Amino acid sequence: MNSPLLEARNLRKDYHLPRGQTLRALDDVSLNVNAGEVLGLVGESGCGKSTLGRCLLRLADVTSGSITFNGQEITHLKQRTLRSMRPQMQMVFQDSYASLNPRRRVGDLIAEPLRVHRRKDGSPHGREEISARLSELMTLVSLPEAALLRYPHEFSGGQRQRINIARALALSPRLIVADEPVSALDVSVQAQIVNLFSDLRAQLGLTYVFIAHDLAVVRQISDRVAVMYLGAVVELGQADQVMHSPAHPYTAALIASVPRPEISGSARNPVLRGDVPSPISPPSGCRFHTRCPVAQPRCGQERPELRELTHGHHVACHFPIA
Repeated sequence: MNSPLLEARNLRKDYHLPRGQTLRALDDVSLNVNAGEVLGLVGESGCGKSTLGRCLLRLADVTSGSITFNGQEITHLKQRTLRSMRPQMQMVFQDSYASLNPRRRVGDLIAEPLRVHRRKDGSPHGREEISARLSELMTLVSLPEAALLRYPHEFSGGQRQRINIARALALSPRLIVADEPVSALDVSVQAQIVNLFSDLRAQLGLTYVFIAHDLAVVRQISDRVAVMYLGAVVELGQADQVMHSPAHPYTAALIASVPRPEISGSARNPVLRGDVPSPISPPSGCRFHTRCPVAQPRCGQERPELRELTHGHHVACHFPIA
């Protein structure tokens, strides 16, 4: 069996706040991503999805734990050493407009990674080489070459996200972390961008960590799904397995909360009850027990470990429902 392209072990990320408070954004997160795979990260806002994505790419440092990329430990690499690995791992951000400098033409924005990073032999990318690559990238994301001469504000949200994807692809990465890349787009445009991600994966052999709060989007594109709650992974497994046979009450509640046209009235109300507890002072034991419909005394006293329930299906719950 091949080694994972990306592997995270026992990641913890703390933010130190005024008055001596600590916000634990990630709490003992472990997962891996195999080459050519799409791992979907899903959960409510504030669960730590985006923080995990940034930590995996070393855009944010972890408090403890380890991250291995392509067999190399990168957790504590200095930025100078890490820079040589940046072409292999890129990120697509949620806000397509804020990700682009409004004062620069699209061609300059997409070419920037090529100008910053040298080729493998140490020589810079030449003008003709950059021009040819820009044309290739425009074809990949289905935009006309004339777009290279325009500015970001001249495009729609979906087109700007295509530009961001082209920039992420400029250096032919192996891994892309997509941080809610379709959440700000109309539903019809969301489908187009998700299909683009899928096509690029098949064409280029890409590996994705795809972050989203929309379960339909995650199910459409992901091979496996990791469900997060208050900084921890509570369920991990094949996408169909998790969506059709959720083992954690939180996952089941998320799925039940998705509005469906065939259900009307009060039955459409979300199953999730109450508010998400503060990550500054999370509940003891299982963090979900304050909202869980099947919680028992043990749940408030003992934190469940992420364990394998069936082959490839892991759950952190004392009383799994599957």
